[in-house]
Amino acid sequence: MRNLLSLFIVLLCTFGVAQQDSPNIILMIGDGMGLTQISAGMYANNNNTALEGFEFIGLSKTHAYDQFITDSAASGTAMATGVKTYNGVLGIDSKNISHKSILEICQEKGYKTALIATSNIAHATPASFYAKIDSRRKYEEIALQLSQHDVDLFIGGGKMFFNKRDDKRDLLEEMTQYEFVKDLDQLRDSKSEKIGYLTYKEEPPKKMDGRKPALEDIASSSLEKMESFGKPFFMMIEGSQIDWGGHANEMDYVLSEFEEFNTTIQRVLEFAKADGNTLVIVTADHETGGLTLSGGSVQRGISKGTFSTKGHSATMVPVFSYGPSAELFKGIYENTAIFDKMLESVTR
Repeated sequence: MRNLLSLFIVLLCTFGVAQQDSPNIILMIGDGMGLTQISAGMYANNNNTALEGFEFIGLSKTHAYDQFITDSAASGTAMATGVKTYNGVLGIDSKNISHKSILEICQEKGYKTALIATSNIAHATPASFYAKIDSRRKYEEIALQLSQHDVDLFIGGGKMFFNKRDDKRDLLEEMTQYEFVKDLDQLRDSKSEKIGYLTYKEEPPKKMDGRKPALEDIASSSLEKMESFGKPFFMMIEGSQIDWGGHANEMDYVLSEFEEFNTTIQRVLEFAKADGNTLVIVTADHETGGLTLSGGSVQRGISKGTFSTKGHSATMVPVFSYGPSAELFKGIYENTAIFDKMLESVTR
């Protein structure tokens, strides 16, 4: 009996250590952020970027299931679930089979979870981690799926998809397990296990037009909140509007959005270094605008560019990684492998 009790204690302790040692995962997606966008932002920022502090660099192939050039839904689904799918589809593969996302798998392992975006929270990239739907444009249905999901913290625009709906439902009233906060002070003070912060009624404006709060402050407050739960966590942070600047072919738009995302990366990297058990991955879903650096000045911090398209391009995008299991992300691979590598990092 004593031997059995001793064995039970050893097994219990071993399980407890495994749980305690489970790494946090922070996936940062610069939507539309190809290598040229990074280069332009770096030169405009005194030839410096937070990405220089990462340990490993890889390259991701972004094509969709049946299209050479992906959209954010197909690429987001590939990274979130590990399967290629059609453009415009979220969480469902080419055979109409739904797949669990890395966020959902982490939840099953006892992780807390968070989604942050500078777009509306029902937009393609954040929705890739919780929605299963045939069209990324069905924002009200996607919001309904989020309301029925179990994400612990979500921050982004799109409040209208929750409380100004065609079906007259008010999902904010229905989501009784959530506390909806109106600013970062309320977020920090909240004692709730479930928190929503819908920053704007529709899409948040450009950073140049005064979007608030700053993404780096959202990230810092969210990291404090997730850390306070005392459990490992999965967090996805999207710099959504780098992509929108590319679609608009506006260099200043791209640079201002990258600048904010770069500052956010620095905040996250500092957290990971202090924590010692946080894996940070920074990548893009695709490149937008076919941007070429056509001139500038390193000394004066000037980047000039030309665009070849109003849409996306098929170029590979870089993947930067830091922390436990960061070495998994070096090399060249399909974007679906980002899911596989994150999954391996939490099951090692």
